Amino acid sequence: MSLDQTDAWFTSIVNALAHTKGVTVGSGKKGFGSSALQVDGKIFAMVSSNGSFVVKLPKDRVELLVSSGAGQRFDPGHGRLMKEWLLVETASQEEWLSLAQEAMRFVGQNA
Repeated sequence: MSLDQTDAWFTSIVNALAHTKGVTVGSGKKGFGSSALQVDGKIFAMVSSNGSFVVKLPKDRVELLVSSGAGQRFDPGHGRLMKEWLLVETASQEEWLSLAQEAMRFVGQNA
């Protein structure tokens, strides 16, 4: 997927979720991606510095999605895979939105 398409899809997710209570759009926490959606100040979806769409989900859900081939565990660049972060590889724009909504609910309940 091209960076332009990634940006367009992420922008559509931002537009869909930005008016949800507690959701803000930020530039990401220092050293942790280039764009981020946050709920109550905690990142739940972002475009990583290499242009990949990444969401935070429960560990078991990430394992299920990895085993189904929908993505892989996210490595923020220091060689350590994150247990609750999924780098989405194969999905449609609608699936991205669904995963972002799921991530927003997960992070929001733990904020």
